[in-house]
Amino acid sequence: MRTRPLHLVRTRSLSPLSLYERLFHRSLPRPLTIAGHPPPPSSATDRRCLPLTRSFCQFTDKEMASNTESGRSFARRDRLLEIEAQVHKWWEEREVFRAESLEMPPKLGEKFFGNFPFPYMNGYLHLGHAFSLSKLEFAAAYHRLRGANVLLPFAFHCTGMPIKASADKLCREVQKFGNPPAFPTIVEEKHTDPEPQPEEANEGNQVAPDKFKGKKSKAAAKSGGAKFQWEIMQSYGLSDEEISKFQDPYYWLTYFPPLAVEDLKAFGLGCDWRRTFITTDMNPFFNSFVRWQMRKLKKMGKIVKDLRYTIYSPLDGQPCADHDRASGEGVIPQEYTLVKMEVIPPLPPKMRALEGRKVYLAAATLRPETMYGQTNAWVLPEGKYGAFEINETDVFILTERAALNLAYQKLSRVPEKPTCLVELTGNDLLGLPLRSPLAFNDTIYSLPMLSILTDKGTGIVTSVPSDSPDDFMSLYDLKSKPAFRAKFGLKDDWVLPFDVIPIINTPEFGDKSAEKVCIDMKIKSQNERQKLDEAKKKIYKGGFYEGTMLVGEYAGMRVQDAKSLIKSKLLELGEAVMYSEPEKKVMSRSGDECVVALTDQWYITYGEPNWKEKAEECLASMNLFCDETRHGFEHTLSWLNQWACSRSFGLGTRIPWDEVFLVESLSDSTIYMAYYTVCHFLQKGDMYGSDTSSVKPEQLTDEVWDFLFCGGPYPASSDLSSSLLNKMKQEFEYWYPFDLRVSGKDLIQNHLTFCIYNHTAIFPKHHWPRGFRCNGHIMLNSEKMSKSTGNFRTIREAIEEFSADATRFSLADAGDGMDDANFVFETANAAILRLTKEIAWMQEVLAAESSLRSGPPATYADRVFSNEINIAVKMTEKNYSEYLFREALKTGFYDLQAARDEYRFSCGSGAMNRDLLWRFMDVQTRLITPICPHYAEYVWRELLKKDGFVIKAGWPEADSPDLTLKKANTYLQDSIVSMRKLLQKQVSGSSKKVKANVSSQQNKPTIGLVFVNEQYDGWKKECLNILRSKFDSAACSFAPDQEIVEALQQSPIGQDVNFKQTQKQCMPFLRFKKDEVMAVGVQALDLRLPFGEMAVLEENSELIKRQLGLERLEVLSITDPEAVSRAGPDVSVLNKNPPSPGIPTAIFLSQ
Repeated sequence: MRTRPLHLVRTRSLSPLSLYERLFHRSLPRPLTIAGHPPPPSSATDRRCLPLTRSFCQFTDKEMASNTESGRSFARRDRLLEIEAQVHKWWEEREVFRAESLEMPPKLGEKFFGNFPFPYMNGYLHLGHAFSLSKLEFAAAYHRLRGANVLLPFAFHCTGMPIKASADKLCREVQKFGNPPAFPTIVEEKHTDPEPQPEEANEGNQVAPDKFKGKKSKAAAKSGGAKFQWEIMQSYGLSDEEISKFQDPYYWLTYFPPLAVEDLKAFGLGCDWRRTFITTDMNPFFNSFVRWQMRKLKKMGKIVKDLRYTIYSPLDGQPCADHDRASGEGVIPQEYTLVKMEVIPPLPPKMRALEGRKVYLAAATLRPETMYGQTNAWVLPEGKYGAFEINETDVFILTERAALNLAYQKLSRVPEKPTCLVELTGNDLLGLPLRSPLAFNDTIYSLPMLSILTDKGTGIVTSVPSDSPDDFMSLYDLKSKPAFRAKFGLKDDWVLPFDVIPIINTPEFGDKSAEKVCIDMKIKSQNERQKLDEAKKKIYKGGFYEGTMLVGEYAGMRVQDAKSLIKSKLLELGEAVMYSEPEKKVMSRSGDECVVALTDQWYITYGEPNWKEKAEECLASMNLFCDETRHGFEHTLSWLNQWACSRSFGLGTRIPWDEVFLVESLSDSTIYMAYYTVCHFLQKGDMYGSDTSSVKPEQLTDEVWDFLFCGGPYPASSDLSSSLLNKMKQEFEYWYPFDLRVSGKDLIQNHLTFCIYNHTAIFPKHHWPRGFRCNGHIMLNSEKMSKSTGNFRTIREAIEEFSADATRFSLADAGDGMDDANFVFETANAAILRLTKEIAWMQEVLAAESSLRSGPPATYADRVFSNEINIAVKMTEKNYSEYLFREALKTGFYDLQAARDEYRFSCGSGAMNRDLLWRFMDVQTRLITPICPHYAEYVWRELLKKDGFVIKAGWPEADSPDLTLKKANTYLQDSIVSMRKLLQKQVSGSSKKVKANVSSQQNKPTIGLVFVNEQYDGWKKECLNILRSKFDSAACSFAPDQEIVEALQQSPIGQDVNFKQTQKQCMPFLRFKKDEVMAVGVQALDLRLPFGEMAVLEENSELIKRQLGLERLEVLSITDPEAVSRAGPDVSVLNKNPPSPGIPTAIFLSQ
C-alpha cells in the first residue's frame, strides 16, 4: 500500500530537500526576480521544499524486507537514481541536447524538430503529461541516436483564466475568512468524487502531488465538488505564508515553471532549455510575437468582429472556451426555434399580474416544420417555471435556466438579468388555452408530461403526435385513461377532440410515423423509456432526409429543404425567436454554470471555405500515424466554424487594435513552434525574457517577424544587426517545418486543428506541419487516473518511487494507440529489477572475459544468436521509425534478452563467444537508449568504456536477417518443447505401472529416437500441388472449394479405389493448409522446409540431450526401412503419428 506523501514543514532543518538533492545531485535554481512582478519564493530552499513520498530510509525493516521480497528493492531503485544523477552531470557539462542549425539546408532525415503542446502552469506536471510527452521524447531520442540533428524545445502556457480565477478565489477567501483563513467547520460525509481523466497538455488541470481522500463536505457536495482554493494550495505542501503570495496571479508564473523544468530534467527530457519560455505579457518577446500573429491574421481578413452565439461564463463576464472550462470541453451552442404559443385571455387568477401583456408559453423545438401537427403543449406538473419579462409587451413562461440564457441573448428587458414577474409551477399551467403558430387546431391546451427535463430546452414542449413517439404515447395515455386525466384535473375537451394530424410522409413509416413505429415495437405506455428512445431514432432521421411535406405552403417539398424556409417564416412573422443553450452542461473554472450569450466580439473565421480547403490540403499531406486520428481531424474540419479569440478576463497578450481584450488561450498557441527557433537569441535562455540588454521587444516590428518567418523583404528600417537577423532567419529556415507534434487526442477538436489553420494562413506551403501523433489518456494499474481516489502520480513522485528510467520503461510499455493506455506499477518495479540485474550480469561477463571463447562465431548457437541480434536491430528500427514504442521495447529489449538467455543455455558447458557477447552488449545498449537513456549512458561509458555519448552513438549496424536460420531455430525450439512434453507424459505414465518397491528412476528413458520426414509425399503431396495451382498470389486467395475438390477427384489419387477413405483425410489437411497460407504465406504449400531438419537436429543433439536429460539421441529418416526397424515394438507409434515436414516424431527408450 502506497503511503500518503508527507506534508513537510518548510524549514531547512528537516532535510527532505537534501534527500531530493542527494537523489538527483542537482544544484538549486537561483531565485527569479522579474521587473514589475512579484519575486519568487524567498529562497530556493523554500521553493524546492515540496511534499515527498517516504524515502527508503523511512521504511521499517519489516517493510523493507516485504518490499524486497516482492521485487521492490529500494537499494536497486536508489542505484538507478544515483546513475541518473551522474548521467545528468555528464550531459549538462557537454550540453548534449543543445541544438544548432547548419548553414546548408537539411536533406530529408538529417534533422528532426518535434514539439509538444505546452502544459498549463497552475500545478505540477503529472504522469498524464509524461505519457504524451514520452512519445515525443522517444521519437526525438531515436532520431538523435541514428545521427539526425534534433531540436526538442519545451515551454509553459500561462494564458487564460484558470490562474487568474484561482488567484481571485484566494483573494475572496482572505477577504471573507481572514489571512490565513479560518474556514467554517462542516461535518464531513464520505463521498466518492470521480474526476475527469487528466488531459495531457490541457490548460487548467491543477495538480497537487498529494493523494486526496474521497471526502467532500455537504457544502462542497452542493457546490458541485468545489473546495476552498486555500485548501487546494495546502495540498501542494505550501505554508500559509507562502499561499498568501499566490493572490497575485503573476506569482504562479514564477513558482511552477522552474519546478517543471527540474522535473523534466530529472525525467531525462532531451530538451534544449535555452529555448524555453512562458506565455503572457510577462514575457515581452513572446508577447510581441503573438501581437504580430494577430495583426497578420486581421490584415488577411481572418479575424472579424461579429455578433454570434458562444458559450459564456456570467461570473467571468466573458466567453468560456474549451480550456476555460472545468467540465464540458468540446460542448458547443445548440440552436432552437423558440415557438411563441400565446395564452388566450382571460388569464387565470395566478397570472392576473400579467394582464395587459402578451403572455406566451415559449417552447423550444429543433423541428419547426412539424408545427402544423400540434395537438397540445406539454409541461412538467411539478416543474418550476416563471413568467419572465422579455420586453415592454411580451412575457415568456419558461424555466429560470432558459430565461437566463435568453437574457444573455438580448431577450430580456434588463440585459443579462432575467426579470421574473410571477413564479409558477407546471400545475398552474395545466389547461391553459393556447394559440400556436402554424397549428391547424385554432386552440390547443397545455397538458402534463412526466418525462420532461427542465435542464434542457425551456421546460415547455410542443406536441406533434404524428411524428414524435413520446408525444403519441403521452397523448394516447391521456385519451385512454380517464383516471389519469382526473389525477391532474383535466377536462375531456382539452384532450379527447384532438387526433393525430398527418403532416409528413416517409417511405418506411407512411404519414403517421410515430403511431406506426409504436405499434410495430409494441410500445404500450409513455413510461417505456428505452423503447421510445429507440423509436425516436428510427423515425427522426428518415423523416428529415426522406420525408415529404404533406401540408402548408411547402406541401410536396422535401423536409430537409422546407425546414429552413418554415423557420425563416416563423421568425419573420414574429411568431418565434431564436434561442440557444449549451448542448450539455458546462462549468467554468470559476465555478459557475455557463450559458449561451449573443456576443459582439472578435472571431477567427475558421470554416471559411477557401481557408478550410487549404487546411484540408495540409491535412492530406500530413503523417497522422493512424486512421482514427485522421477521421478525428476530418470530422473537426467538417463542423468547426468561427472561434471567439478575445477575452476580457485572465492573463495573456492584449489584442493590438482593441486592448480592452486579451487573446484567448487557444489562439496564442497555434504557431508558437516557430518562436522556438529564434527565442534563444532574444531571451538568452531566460524563460521570462527579462533580459532586454541586447534586443528590445519594441525592435521586433512586424517587418522583422515577416522577414524571419514569412519570406518578407529584409527590414531595412530595423536597427537590429544584420548578422543577428540573418542568423535567426537561418534557424527558422533550417528547422521548419516541424516534423512531429505529439498530443492527447482531446486536442484534435481545437488546438491541433487551429494549428493547421493558422499555419496554412501565415506560412508558405513548404513550412506547413508534417506530422501529428495523437494518443489516448493513461490509466494507472487499469484504473482511471484520479486525485480523489489516490490513483495518481506527479512526474516527481513517479521518479522518486521508481526512478526516471523505470518510469520511462513503464510508459513505453503502457501502449501506443488512440485507446487509453495503462501505466502498471509492477512493470516499473520489474524494470528496476531488470535494469540493475543486467548491469550486474554485464559486470560479471566483463570480469570473466578470459573464460570466454575467442575467435569468430562458429557454432550453430553462435549463428542463431548473431542472427537474433540482426533481427532485433532491423525490427526495432522499424518500430521506432513508426513510433511504436511498446513494440520497440519488445523487439529491442525483451526479445533480445530472451535470445541472450537462450544462447547461454545452448552453449552449455562450452563457453560463449566473446565477440558475440560484446556485440550484444553494444547493440542492446543502443536499442534501449531512447527509452532508458540514463541506464544506457552509464553502461556505455562505465562498463563498455566507449567514447562519446550513447545518445549520439549511431544506430547499430546489422546484416540482413537470415530468415531461414530463424525458422530453423524456431523449428528446433518447438521440437524440443514437444519432445519434452511427450517424454514427461511417458515417464508419468510408466511410473504408475511399476511396482511400489521399484524406483521409477530405473525406468526413466535415456535414449531418444527422433524420426524425421523432410518431404511431403503420397496424397499430401498431391493436395499441396493442387492448392498451389489453385492459389492466386496477386489476390492472396484460393479458388472455390468445389473447384479444389474437383481437381482432387481428377488427380491420380482420385482414381484410386480407396479414394473415399483417402478423401476423409484430405479434406481436413486441405483446410489446415489453406488457413496456414493465410497466416504465414504461400511457403506453407512447399513440399519441404527451407532447411534440412535432420541436419538441424543432429547439429544440436547435445542441446537436445541436455534439455531432455538423455544419454543418447539418434536422428533417423522415416524413409529408411532400416531406421524404422530401430523402433522395435514401438513402431505402432510411428504408424499412429507419422512424422511430416516440420513435425518430427520421437520415441523414448530405456537402457
